[in-house]
Amino acid sequence: MPETLKQRLRTDLQAAMRARDAARLSALRMWQAALRKKEIDERIDADDDGALDVAYRLVRQYRDSIEQFKQAGRTDLVEKETAELEALQSYLPAQLSEQEVDDAVREAIRETGASTLRDMRKVMGLLRERLQKRADMGKIGTKVKERLQGAGTD
Repeated sequence: MPETLKQRLRTDLQAAMRARDAARLSALRMWQAALRKKEIDERIDADDDGALDVAYRLVRQYRDSIEQFKQAGRTDLVEKETAELEALQSYLPAQLSEQEVDDAVREAIRETGASTLRDMRKVMGLLRERLQKRADMGKIGTKVKERLQGAGTD
């Protein structure tokens, strides 16, 4: 039977402790704590999808923190958070390339017949269904908005 993501998390957490890998250890502890909290709050035993949802939420938090630390000029914290973010991202499914995302956006706009920003919800619904967990939906939303604003120039 294949190892679950939670089992891999526990194993990798122990390995990070032994290796004294501070960034990886911190990121994995954060993930494990957030996962436990979700399980307790929702009274569930999270599966791989639940563990990934928690990891994605943490990735967004890391990105926000990094941006705020950059604005504050705290390069020491930017480096620390970036190392932890990279450790956490190694557990996520491979992300789509920029070209693949552009192609998917173009295809979704064509399929839905979207022509104005009013149609953005239809396009995003289709893309969310197809690309969720394989691309940053915030960036996709920006791309859709740009394409729909310049729809006449395509």
